[in-house]
Amino acid sequence: MGTPATPPRGEKPRPHSLAELFWAFTWLALQGFGGVLAVVQAELVERRKWLTREEFIEDWAVAQIMPGPNVVNLSMMIGDRYFGLRGALAALAGMLLFPLLIVLALAALLSGVAEAPQVQGAMRGMGAVAAGLIAGTGLKLVAALRRNVMGWAVCWGLIATTFVAIAGFRLPLAWVLMGLGGGACIWAYRRLGTAASGDVQE
Repeated sequence: MGTPATPPRGEKPRPHSLAELFWAFTWLALQGFGGVLAVVQAELVERRKWLTREEFIEDWAVAQIMPGPNVVNLSMMIGDRYFGLRGALAALAGMLLFPLLIVLALAALLSGVAEAPQVQGAMRGMGAVAAGLIAGTGLKLVAALRRNVMGWAVCWGLIATTFVAIAGFRLPLAWVLMGLGGGACIWAYRRLGTAASGDVQE
């Protein structure tokens, strides 16, 4: 769980063994209390550099719309990318094994004090910090949208519309994903097709 090894010049950093993959996601999972998006981005993009900001946004978007927890989906995608099924299982084990043991231990310890005002206040405070972490990470990743095929203005429009739909109108997340997400996919597909046609003509 120490500092990742520096790869040879010109080679993109990557996990070099199943053990490295397992411990990387174990360390990530043990940090991910609440604001897991911030932790995932810092660990995989900034520290280990297994993903660029653009790759992280694309992979996180896929993990977001798949069934199950986002970060678990992402871990399995990255594990499979480098080591196939064995990598996906190693990453999944890293994400779940030690956190599961910790949660079981905490459940046993806190079962008698969960209703205490001090404990409930602490949980609310953690929620506020988690929201701040997620917001900060989102702002940090916005710069990567400059290279998005849909264009800077369209991306900002989708961000604003999504925020209003969920925070303002309280629309269900599934409907927002199908509506705005589906429209964004179609628009990006058309832009990619137009770009590809332009390259062929050149």
